[in-house]
Amino acid sequence: MELLKAATDWAKSEVFSTPFFILFGLAFIAASLGFWQLGKTEIARAYIIPTLVAGALLTTIGLGLFFTNKSRITQFKTAYNKDASAFVESELARAESTLKEYQTIVFKVIPFIIIICALTIVFIDKPIWRAISITTIAMMVVILLIDGTAHARINAYNQQLLTVEKEVKN
Repeated sequence: MELLKAATDWAKSEVFSTPFFILFGLAFIAASLGFWQLGKTEIARAYIIPTLVAGALLTTIGLGLFFTNKSRITQFKTAYNKDASAFVESELARAESTLKEYQTIVFKVIPFIIIICALTIVFIDKPIWRAISITTIAMMVVILLIDGTAHARINAYNQQLLTVEKEVKN
């Protein structure tokens, strides 16, 4: 039963953190509207579409993760009560897969994207490319911030799963 509580706590923590994607997404959309209404210079006008796209992406990510993790809370209880050992195995496989994805995407690909965008700012002097690059960097930083804490949570949850698995085998 301790494992069910750990799984439920992890899912609740994820449900709590995903609205930050939505919050930042809405901030990007508000910035886009601000650039659209108040932007007078070429560079300010160049930010309208990139910030709108980044806001839409962050909001979509947040909503998707929110509803996925919200439904997991009830699914955990059902799956655990049905077969606790199968639940541990499936959760362990999911957690390890997620940790590998974090290592690849969040901690390698996103920093690479940030580097490419920073180089674009330095070497390309067109307002639209600078706006796209700066907006992309801002969006990637938001993802790094939120996913950095999510990585720590899933890593701790994975450790709990490994402990339970050892206990079950002994």
